Amino acid sequence: MEKFELDILGCGSAIPTTLHNPSSQVLNIREKLFMIDCGEGTQLQFRRSRLRFGRLNQIFISHLHGDHCFGLIGLISTLALLGRTGNLTIHSVPGLEEVLRPQIDFFCKDNPFRVKIETFDPKKSEIIYEDRSLTVKTIPLSHRVPCAGFLFQEKQKDAHLLVDMVKFYNIPLKELTAIKQGADFVTEDGVVVANERLTTPAEPARSYAYCSDTAYNEKIIPIIEGVDLLYHEATFATSEALRAKQTGHSTAAQAAEIAKLANVKKLMLGHFSARYTDNKILLDEAIKIFPNTILANEGLREKL
Repeated sequence: MEKFELDILGCGSAIPTTLHNPSSQVLNIREKLFMIDCGEGTQLQFRRSRLRFGRLNQIFISHLHGDHCFGLIGLISTLALLGRTGNLTIHSVPGLEEVLRPQIDFFCKDNPFRVKIETFDPKKSEIIYEDRSLTVKTIPLSHRVPCAGFLFQEKQKDAHLLVDMVKFYNIPLKELTAIKQGADFVTEDGVVVANERLTTPAEPARSYAYCSDTAYNEKIIPIIEGVDLLYHEATFATSEALRAKQTGHSTAAQAAEIAKLANVKKLMLGHFSARYTDNKILLDEAIKIFPNTILANEGLREKL
């Protein structure tokens, strides 16, 4: 199968620690790199993960808290120093243009490439990016400021032709596309050859959902239903449930409950509070509710 990998560059919350960097991750989909959030120090983590700067063209910013966007100007500056010429597109909640553009004009005024900032409405779930193999849809989240998650969905490929059967029935080239898309074949004698005799199913389309930062919010369940991997913030343990509610965050148990209700295949916890020197307490609480749970960690590469 073609590449669909998640690299964790940072999975801590607002206060950086020696254990975790602020939020950032990269999806590698068929050698195209898609960055989600860009906290301070992201460009260093990008290099440590041995990712190629030249393959990064799309950045998605969930909200305008510093631990999710302070790394942008440093990354843009580095891309310029590396001689980038192709455009860079940043998808963001409203307000980033006003914050970031003056920094670009001051620090990167001789940029050899254009930084495009495309705004989306965080209150709506809508497709904000699409190419031949992928769509990216927003997930409205519940936080102290406008915030959205992102659903990356691979487009379903056509079925695989059985070459021997194509030759046996002498199927014309012009009909092969329709057959790969599910059509039957009718011979010159009027005999219908069922599609399942001519093809084998393509690999299932893969999907990934990023939900950070957010309070417990069951409204996202229909959007993320059945995804292969859900990254859900788990800032606090259950003992801090009141603190989580007050600050627009989730506990690990709440993240697990969302994963269970949405029937996702796998849950990854992240956005850990600096108060925890060992995140196992969060993992232990989550797996009681949703056993197929793992912890995010810098340097982790998860293959979907």
